[in-house]
Amino acid sequence: MTHRPGLDPAVAEVRRAVRAALSGLPADAPVVVALSGGADSLAVAAATAFEAPKLGLRPVAVTIDHGLQESSREIAEGAARTATALGLEARVVRVEVGAIGGPEAAARDARYRALRDAAAEVGAAVVLTGHTLDDQAETVLLGLARGAGAASLQGMAEASDLDGVALLRPLLGVRRATTRAACAAEGLEPWDDPHNLDPRFARVRVRQTVLPVLEAELGPGIAEALARTAAQLREDAEAFDDMIDETIEDIVEHVEAGISVSAAALAANPAALRNRIIRHVVAAEFGESLTRVQTLEVARLATDWSGQGPIDLPGCAARRNAGRIEFTAKGAVRDR
Repeated sequence: MTHRPGLDPAVAEVRRAVRAALSGLPADAPVVVALSGGADSLAVAAATAFEAPKLGLRPVAVTIDHGLQESSREIAEGAARTATALGLEARVVRVEVGAIGGPEAAARDARYRALRDAAAEVGAAVVLTGHTLDDQAETVLLGLARGAGAASLQGMAEASDLDGVALLRPLLGVRRATTRAACAAEGLEPWDDPHNLDPRFARVRVRQTVLPVLEAELGPGIAEALARTAAQLREDAEAFDDMIDETIEDIVEHVEAGISVSAAALAANPAALRNRIIRHVVAAEFGESLTRVQTLEVARLATDWSGQGPIDLPGCAARRNAGRIEFTAKGAVRDR
């Protein structure tokens, strides 16, 4: 009797995660895999190539060539050849990376736009990425260091909206070491982006220095703890969002060139909910984000009113008028 070797544990773990993400999609649906050629995305691509056909899905690998390195075209084409060898339809998309928000943010924005467009071209409703638990831990630490608040500490969601396309991150519970082990077990050679070793980037410093020091000084399991924190904060945020949706219908009214909120109702709510309502109103009505200092200044119009004048905010201004906090577009507010 011939002994058949069992499935490598790392390969099995990645496949289980991808299978869970793909389950429930309609048969014959295209599925886009964002493939950089690195170990994380390569592991997702290999797992998708195995799982998607069993579910009746058509997997398409899309590699984004950012043009930021001399050999970027060759690297992208190499990733596409690997995808083809795995049995995926492969596409390479060249993008122009701007300068707004710094190199990392600009490259990310260009990449997501290209993935959204590629998904639309093939008729795919979902895009899979290779973000891992380690990426989640790094995101939470960076948000903590920047004092960005609970929204940033939630990290990345397992599913988010990319202008009508579902962006799925099936490996947020899988360690980076597991994706490397899965690639090795399947004989796949990942490409290591030199930018991932460049200490000029804050994320690289967190990955190479901060997390290892925390693990050494506080013990193992730091990355997992950070990922759990993100999940718990996301649950809290979802609960707050539900509360805001229920509350806001009763306290918000539209005014000329903007929107208003009952000052008494704002003051009666706990600070956490009050501040979230203020940020939600400005974001929903004017598409802008408020800092904590700006949010607290607006809250004082409800909780510590002493006749202060309008507050200049991104995209709008806030003022108290007849027992309400009015948010109006820039240029529409006049002192009375």
